[in-house]
Amino acid sequence: MRITDLLKKQGISLGVSPSGKKDAIDKLVALHEKCGNLKDVATYKEGILAREQMGTTAIGMEVAIPHAKSEAVKAPALTAITVPNGVDYEAPDGQPCKLIFMIAATTDGDVHLEVLARLMQMLMDESFTAKLKAAKTPDEFLKIIDDKETEKFPDEPKAAPVQKSGYRVLAVTACPTGIAHTYMAAEALAKAGEQMGITIKVETNGSGGAKNILTAEEIANCDGIIIAADKNVETARFDGKPVLSTKVADGIHKPEELINKIVNGEVGIFHSDRKASDTSASADDESFGRKLYKHLMNGVSHMLPFVVAGGIFIAIAFLIDSFAGVPQDDGFGTGTPVSAWFKNMGGVAFGFMLPILAGFIAMSIADRPGLLVGIVGGMLAASGNTFANPAALTGDDAVKAGVASAIPSGFLGALLAGFVAGWLLKMLEKACNNLPAALEGIKPILIYPLAGLGIVSVMMCAVNPFMGIINDGMKNAVSYMASQPALLIPVCALLAGMMAIDMGGPFNKAAYVTATALLTGASSDPNDPAFKIMAAVMIGGMVPPIAIALSTTIFRNRWSSDERKNGPVNYIMGLSFITEGAIPYAAGHPLQVIPSCLVGSAAAGALSALFGCTLRAPHGGIFVLPTIGQPLLYFLALIIGSIVGMLLLAVLKKPVKE
Repeated sequence: MRITDLLKKQGISLGVSPSGKKDAIDKLVALHEKCGNLKDVATYKEGILAREQMGTTAIGMEVAIPHAKSEAVKAPALTAITVPNGVDYEAPDGQPCKLIFMIAATTDGDVHLEVLARLMQMLMDESFTAKLKAAKTPDEFLKIIDDKETEKFPDEPKAAPVQKSGYRVLAVTACPTGIAHTYMAAEALAKAGEQMGITIKVETNGSGGAKNILTAEEIANCDGIIIAADKNVETARFDGKPVLSTKVADGIHKPEELINKIVNGEVGIFHSDRKASDTSASADDESFGRKLYKHLMNGVSHMLPFVVAGGIFIAIAFLIDSFAGVPQDDGFGTGTPVSAWFKNMGGVAFGFMLPILAGFIAMSIADRPGLLVGIVGGMLAASGNTFANPAALTGDDAVKAGVASAIPSGFLGALLAGFVAGWLLKMLEKACNNLPAALEGIKPILIYPLAGLGIVSVMMCAVNPFMGIINDGMKNAVSYMASQPALLIPVCALLAGMMAIDMGGPFNKAAYVTATALLTGASSDPNDPAFKIMAAVMIGGMVPPIAIALSTTIFRNRWSSDERKNGPVNYIMGLSFITEGAIPYAAGHPLQVIPSCLVGSAAAGALSALFGCTLRAPHGGIFVLPTIGQPLLYFLALIIGSIVGMLLLAVLKKPVKE
């Protein structure tokens, strides 16, 4: 067995400076872990230290070869470091060690003895060791060894490279809504792989579910996996493989860079402590803020279908009552049997919004056990249960029972329930890791649900009064803004502008979620400010694609032939409230497109509020135009905002030369 068959590029670290023998061992063991060579790092390290206690493995001539035969090793492997300044390894000749190999061997056979014997023969050549110590890159280090082996053992044929079936690089793309970013990142990665001559397969986690799913065989045979996602995807299946976790935007803008990192072995090995059904594992090097955003987006992405479908049903109920001449009082939306049916069905869907939001945030954090605590927490946030009023009685029922009325904590309470309950349950899972193996089967069906229900019930009864006060404060603030047009118009302009900053990213989602949260708590008053804010947010998301489509039609010399050809599609996407249609143009010309669209969206949002336009549906674009208050003025605001964006683009973007 050749040395180069056992030593990976990721297992070589050059120019390190360990503080001592123990630190050198730690660094070599860490390289084995990075390469995925070990089942149990602690057990393998114990074997290494036990061998060192029998006598140093330094052989003199500034070389050491620590080794261990252990059940913790997956397959025979080597790691290596060079130490330019040397490290005291208790060598028999008293010299510090500058070149150290570490052998990891399985318990079946004597591979470690074969490797040790071969290394000893080669390392007797001082010119060979000198070259290794002077190597500048892992590739150079491996070539020196390969050349020496070929020279030392000329009659030994080199092992033919193993031809792996399948794809060299795999990828998974996912965005919170699963509409545009998911497929744009997949397309960018696939095209980059084709141009680079590297086979790649991309799994898309879109709104219609996972497509082009990666198989176990493909995962086993690939060089590594790219996860370009803004929500959590199933990662435990990638255990032991190099995994690069990044934003979905990087999949769109940096596909070549991501693929090169996998191909060049610059990505660490991913280790999961869960079973293959895990959907919450994530890369260890992600920041806390990044993880927080992914948990939130996991909840939002599952919540949106309930909000959109339910909201449109409710908007249809209002539309029917408007045509039927029903007075716009407290019963508006239920004035006819047909409108009452739409209103009630939409209300049922809307009622799931907070439980689904909290449930999938908690599930993103604590996997399946988190689903119960999140859903119950979201329900309690919506109903407003407290210790004094556990039945969540309201109105006359609360008066008769002699208790204070229930205090719903709404959207903010559901967010708190999802995050805090999810983290508390994750802590509970860790606390249960040391329970007897006989109890393993009842943890997911009894211990976690029972303890989780107790945790979230106590938590929400305690926080509902406080979160309810904040919630009421927000409603009162919105009501005040409604009575002060000078305040409402800037707020609508701000939220509409946010829709165009990143076109589906965090700013866009923050504005949209704010509007939908206010919409769910809106009254039946057609002039409720929540309806005006929702109208401004939707128009802010419609402007960017339309502005770009207008620009590619009227100012054709500002765009390439491909950009002009794809431009008309943005008319449809913009009118359908799919802001992501503008992303390819923003990605190619960010300094021109984003400011232009931002100003255009903000102008449209301000005009929408100024004209008194309202919207009772949270999505739909022109397809919900009949549910819009002041539809002609709303359409006028959309046209003006789009023209403003187009004209700014004409000023900022210079003509291109084909």
